[in-house]
Amino acid sequence: MAVHTQPISQHLQGKRSAWRALASHYRKIREVHLRKFFADDPLRGQRMTAEGVGIYLDYSKNRVTDQTIKLLIQLAAESGLQARIDAMFRGEKINITENRAALHVALRAPRRATVFVDGENVVPRVHAVLDRMTQFCNRVRSGEWKGHTGKRIRNIVNIGIGGAALGPVMAYEALRTYSDRTMAFRFIANIDGSDFVEAVRDLDPSETLFVVCSNSFTTLETMTNAYSARAWLLAGLGDDKSSIAQHFVAVSTNGEEVIKFGIPTVNMFGVLDSVGGRFSIDSAIGLSTMLAIGADKFRAMLDGFHHMDMHFLATPFERNIPVLMGLLTVWYVNLFGVQTIALLPYEQYLSRFPAYLQQLTMESNGKHVTLIGTEVTQSTSPVYWGESGTNGQYSFCQLIHQGTSLVPCDFLAFGKSLNPMGRHHDMLLANAFAQAEALAFGKSAEQVRAEGSPDWLVPHRVCDGNRPSNMILAEQLSPETLGKLVALYEHSVFTQGVIWNINSFDQWGVELGTDLAQRIIPELESAEEPVLEHDSSTNALIRRYRNFRKTT
Repeated sequence: MAVHTQPISQHLQGKRSAWRALASHYRKIREVHLRKFFADDPLRGQRMTAEGVGIYLDYSKNRVTDQTIKLLIQLAAESGLQARIDAMFRGEKINITENRAALHVALRAPRRATVFVDGENVVPRVHAVLDRMTQFCNRVRSGEWKGHTGKRIRNIVNIGIGGAALGPVMAYEALRTYSDRTMAFRFIANIDGSDFVEAVRDLDPSETLFVVCSNSFTTLETMTNAYSARAWLLAGLGDDKSSIAQHFVAVSTNGEEVIKFGIPTVNMFGVLDSVGGRFSIDSAIGLSTMLAIGADKFRAMLDGFHHMDMHFLATPFERNIPVLMGLLTVWYVNLFGVQTIALLPYEQYLSRFPAYLQQLTMESNGKHVTLIGTEVTQSTSPVYWGESGTNGQYSFCQLIHQGTSLVPCDFLAFGKSLNPMGRHHDMLLANAFAQAEALAFGKSAEQVRAEGSPDWLVPHRVCDGNRPSNMILAEQLSPETLGKLVALYEHSVFTQGVIWNINSFDQWGVELGTDLAQRIIPELESAEEPVLEHDSSTNALIRRYRNFRKTT
């Protein structure tokens, strides 16, 4: 077999009994081809599936047997997965390094639900914010909310970074067909000035509303862009500072900084402090999404999240879609040595979904210490990446089919198109199904020769197959379906984190580079030659950049 896989780490032999059983099982089946699995079990494609809340998972094209799934579920049980799920839904402080709960599931809980943290049911707070968001969005969308000059707001610009940017832009693109097409929506995240300039280039300040998303209202990138937006607005509206209140709203909990900026706190929408940015699209961070699609559709999205939450909480593991997907990831990462997973949505509106999931997966599980602070002894999060189909087929799929790395794939597809055009959707889905089939079964040397290829060309045309994939199907992309898909991956990531015994809800590594940047900024901008005490490379780069600044 051409694909290189790492042997299972020896440390697993001394771990939970399920790890030892999986290691032994892996050695028995690691060379078995998917062709044999399917030949030996004609009903495999119907059996190895799971379905719930409108989502269908076909995991039959994975390099697993029924025994594999049984052992993975045993591993989940030995890892205390159900207890950890229950603890999360109860509002316990499972984010131990920050002494916080992980309250994203409370963001989409119905009004009647209860999630207690420190003796308080947080659900009423969530719905109070949702109700305020609804009232505000209805005013803007109806034209009741006016800009400083009395004009209607027609342009919404979301300013954020991380989950406060990736979430809103992903959701907007995913649900664009449901959006108000009389309004324009732009998203600014990068501190690179080009991002700001291009976002506002053709906008009229008198018709533009900025949504500034920063829980602390001190985030370097977000507030740099927000103050640039403030200056741009004032320049276009005669430097009248009273205009800020009608053209800026804040998603934050820091009222003091919000007021200092010029935004009245009545136009401030809070987020629970126990919700990480990558889990926050269903909170006030989604304000621009609600402005785009309306409150009713936003709440439909929340319903989708909640339906998947309940599936994850209550469904037996052997039929639990997020659990199965999380366990399969563990299987490939820790047994096969897989380092990357491809996310391939066959839906153009989900073109930003892979980028969104990159943060969700890698910021959550890119960890090297356990819950008790010891070094992990196995690999944790793989690298996630992808592109919408069929674009990826003419970009990186060559590597997945014939390269030397094993890259499991998640295909996402929908039974109905949002824009039916002749045969387009039939051809799109045909490609999705064909890619999964080709990855699994490949093309043997005998098949290539039978097609008339000369012997010298045969090795070049052989595709070994045995490349695993999941196929995730839903009827149609809708706000509710999007909520289900995002929650599916949230809970899959959590499942992986429980197995690896890591904290999926902190992100200390993100802060290191930002802290160092705060030290370097004044060294770049200083009129006097600064005393540099970095490493020789960083010192030389700072000096070279300062020379560039002198010539501009």
